Amino acid sequence: MFQLLSPDHRKSLILLVGKISDSPRSDIRENLTRLIERVRSDIPEKKRISLGRYSIVRDLGLEMYPLLAESGVDAFAFGVSLFEKRDADPFVRSLGVQLVSIHGLEPGSLDEVLEVFRRAAADEDWLVRECSAGFVRKLVKEYPEELRRWYLAMVRSEDPLKRRFASESLRPVADNRWFRNNSDYVFSIIEHLFTEPDAYPRTSAGNALSDWMRIGEERTRALVERLAKSGNRNSYWIAYRACRNLVKKDPLWVLDTLGVEEYKYKDRFFARKEEEQS
Repeated sequence: MFQLLSPDHRKSLILLVGKISDSPRSDIRENLTRLIERVRSDIPEKKRISLGRYSIVRDLGLEMYPLLAESGVDAFAFGVSLFEKRDADPFVRSLGVQLVSIHGLEPGSLDEVLEVFRRAAADEDWLVRECSAGFVRKLVKEYPEELRRWYLAMVRSEDPLKRRFASESLRPVADNRWFRNNSDYVFSIIEHLFTEPDAYPRTSAGNALSDWMRIGEERTRALVERLAKSGNRNSYWIAYRACRNLVKKDPLWVLDTLGVEEYKYKDRFFARKEEEQS
């Protein structure tokens, strides 16, 4: 089985951690950047589609966290220092967020960790925001009720980046498999985005419903029908987006629900006339 981090990569990481206390932070960041790129270059070509820098940073953080503790380095403070260097490589900054997220599993640390995620959610760098949306998921699984309250504050934020972060991090991807059988958890949060006026979080909400259409189709169809008929133009847009994959399976239902004669999404085009004749 392919291992993303080889023994040679782990050896380099151990040496790097051993130098943290005596080296300038700029040198550590540069060495981390080089290590991330080296790991990436060692990934076989066929696996690079599914294993990118996000996976590398995720696994480096998991490997690095106990090494920091063994070396007497405060992993939380170190992670924050990586994240806060705004002109650093975005994946090194994201590694800092991953270290912070792991620290969040330690008793009594959740509040300070969620404060970092609140800042990461509104970061100016798209890559940092995307990676952070993945790394927060381990905390959702560990502290579901605490995170529900945090998410409800995020979806009510005036900042569209924070609202989008909530929707994106709660999409039913592999890391969130645990709540696929508990969809009420997610819908109790993202329902606050179903009249979203800003395009960025609104797109994420539509994409999330498109994901759920594959997992809980009956419930999601009913929700899409409600949104399409609500009379709210933003809700209708979300319903339209939610059908981007379902339209291949049941185009006439989509056309009827949306009240249109044709459906367009990127290179997909479905016309009622053609569908009724097929």
